[in-house]
Amino acid sequence: MAVSTGGSSDTPMSDINTTPLVDVMLVLLIIFLITVPVVVQNIKLKLPDVRFDPTTTKPENVSLSITRDDQGNCAVYWNMARMGHQELYDTAKKKMDADIKRLEAEGPIDPEKIPEVHIRGDVDVPYRCIGAAIYTMQSAGFIKVGFISQPEPTGGPTS
Repeated sequence: MAVSTGGSSDTPMSDINTTPLVDVMLVLLIIFLITVPVVVQNIKLKLPDVRFDPTTTKPENVSLSITRDDQGNCAVYWNMARMGHQELYDTAKKKMDADIKRLEAEGPIDPEKIPEVHIRGDVDVPYRCIGAAIYTMQSAGFIKVGFISQPEPTGGPTS
């Protein structure tokens, strides 16, 4: 095995030995190739295709609008009337009880005839406001809750 000293003993060697660098890079590459599949764990899902179905508004459906007031607090409107949390629950409970009595009088209750809640949430409203309204309406007995959104100007989202 020969060792190059770079010529005479008075001149320094100007060549860089890249073999250790290549060895380290190959070892790191192998380590990353082995560890990345272990770190990246995912559950295989098929997400639903987004489409905009036209909303059929029935008179018995509840329309909630959620926005912020001037102080930054949640503001929930049932049609055009602003309501607090307890007032929203009481009104929703009374409406659901009245609708159930009306449906029972007609015969067996068809799940398709149960009123729905349609929520229109302002873009800048924190989710806690919308989540609280959903929880309140579900606590009052409403099982169908939908969100009203505005479709993109092109007619739908692109994949």
